[in-house]
Amino acid sequence: MNKVQQISILDYSYSLPEEQIAAYALSDRDQSKLLVWNNGTIRDEEFFHLPELLPPGSMLIFNNTRVIRARLFFKKHTGAKIEIFCLEPFEPNDYVLSFSQNKSCSWKCIVGNLKKWRDEILVQSLTIKGKQVNFRAQKTGILPNNSFEIKFTWDNPDLNFADLLENSGNIPIPPYLNRPSEVADLTSYQTIYSKIKGSVAAPTAGLHFTESVFEALAAKNIDCEEVTLHVGAGTFQPVKSATIGEHEMHSEKFIISRDFIDRISKFQGRLIAVGTTSVRTLESLWIIGCKILENPLILPEELSVNQWEPYNSENKATSRSESFCALANYMHSNRKTELTSSTQIIIVPGYDFKVISGMVTNFHQPQSTLLLLIAAFLGDEWKKIYEHALKNNYRFLSYGDSNLYLK
Repeated sequence: MNKVQQISILDYSYSLPEEQIAAYALSDRDQSKLLVWNNGTIRDEEFFHLPELLPPGSMLIFNNTRVIRARLFFKKHTGAKIEIFCLEPFEPNDYVLSFSQNKSCSWKCIVGNLKKWRDEILVQSLTIKGKQVNFRAQKTGILPNNSFEIKFTWDNPDLNFADLLENSGNIPIPPYLNRPSEVADLTSYQTIYSKIKGSVAAPTAGLHFTESVFEALAAKNIDCEEVTLHVGAGTFQPVKSATIGEHEMHSEKFIISRDFIDRISKFQGRLIAVGTTSVRTLESLWIIGCKILENPLILPEELSVNQWEPYNSENKATSRSESFCALANYMHSNRKTELTSSTQIIIVPGYDFKVISGMVTNFHQPQSTLLLLIAAFLGDEWKKIYEHALKNNYRFLSYGDSNLYLK
């Protein structure tokens, strides 16, 4: 176990009063507080001032994933309620293909009230777009991490799986909000720029952005680009081990376009990630570029990033530009208009950031991998920032206030 893996999770804890956890979003997204940390200096701002606070010539990178209504509730014939939480597609294992199926598909799921569900096929009768359909769920396999393969079938080919989720599913708001999802969450728990369905948790740093903020960014000539990383339920998974080396990081799928890589490989300014998911995607892309430099004939399916790979890399001197140019050339030579891969990267203190020089993010849970990522970027300054926020009544977690960190 290397030095990084010996990090004690207890060193990344703080006392978070329940009254400072924001249970609901603000009615005006961009009116949240914005804590600005710039090389050790803290100042209090409001989010709508963000465009004025960014360094000239910066580029913001957004995660355009869209949260799906992943929580499904079925009733047994006895009346017992069974919750099925869809995590990711299993067969077919592509999001677009799975959503477009019109007869059946299988998903990796977590099951609530599992003891009450044995072999029975669960059924709910729905009316969607004026059409009747019987929607069925059946357990067909046991998967790692207490999850199951659930096969969904339905008897109306005019409806696809996306239709069924949109009409019978519930938005999966974070468990720490301690409340059921409400109609307002259907809007407030999506970024206004969300496009690609697949997440079971929102990239919450982006929830603060409004059309007026984007107009102000354009007026300041701040470039805005998008990646797609589908946020998994593992983002809420607490670190239960004493040291971070014993924690298995969740894997998440991401998609980037060749046009994006072409632009970013030529960009010389500061890259500022909106949210930890964008951070993880960008830093993973640097590792993928390094893999291509090592082996230009590497197969696309070998480009995924594992948990500890960044700490074992022999390419630490490779620049952002060199790595991204290698990735751009690889995509062109392989005639790929987009790259779909996955990352299990864990970013903890001791990590050497290769891509970003700033981030927009929310406040994160104690002893979480997200807080470890923040501490990797800020060092011990994270303690000063969180202490300041707690004393000045900032709102915490998904629906809470925002931060801008700049180096």
